[in-house]
Amino acid sequence: MREEQTSGKENIIIGRNPVMEALKGGRDIEKLLIAKDTEGSIRKIVGMAREKNLFCQFTEKTALDRIAEGRAHQGVIAYVSAYRYCDVEDLLEKAGERGEDPFLIILDGIEDPHNLGAIMRTADGAGAHGIIIPKRRAAGITDVVAKAAAGAVEYVPVARVANIAQTIDLLKKRGMWIGACDMGGTEYDKADLSGSLALVIGAEGQGISRLVKEKCDFSLSIPMAGKISSLNASNAAAVLMYEVRRQRKNKIEGR
Repeated sequence: MREEQTSGKENIIIGRNPVMEALKGGRDIEKLLIAKDTEGSIRKIVGMAREKNLFCQFTEKTALDRIAEGRAHQGVIAYVSAYRYCDVEDLLEKAGERGEDPFLIILDGIEDPHNLGAIMRTADGAGAHGIIIPKRRAAGITDVVAKAAAGAVEYVPVARVANIAQTIDLLKKRGMWIGACDMGGTEYDKADLSGSLALVIGAEGQGISRLVKEKCDFSLSIPMAGKISSLNASNAAAVLMYEVRRQRKNKIEGR
């Protein structure tokens, strides 16, 4: 069962690359608003839309400016059906379909939509099977997230759950190990991250909540050689995700 993200300004996708990726990914698009007299990649977008029999409305740039409310639309806005979240089981099934051990990212209260978008983009590149976010006190999928994700929102499924701690219990019953990104843990490149794994990334500033941290099997730290004590959430997630990818690749190649 999937849950729909409600409307408001969250049912539009703004900008050429996010709209193009939505078209490529088969997103349910209701109509496109195109600025008159635009050139370049807009023509490709119009061609893709017409191939899919989508309605394109050509209008003045000022109309798009008003809808975008100061955001850079680059001459195109897509009205899309509300974002549909996956169930956690859908994420596990995706791993099974690929014949891979599940690799999930759990975000414990990420509130910055730019961080969420960046994490989605990295999750796509690193081969993660999906992301889990909480329903409350956290960023959901909006057009800001879609733009920051640079199209990855169309390819990385997201499950939104009522309780992160209970979801971790469920994943552990399914044979997954849960690793928390937390200062004081094992240095990330010295831990075995090659099997069924979920990485937990904490909120900006507050980190991982006490209860969620207690549910995790182990903690991973990222050594810092400079004066700053930690990376921000999206950068820390990127470091760990690509370490998982490296170890999985080495395991497959028998290194």
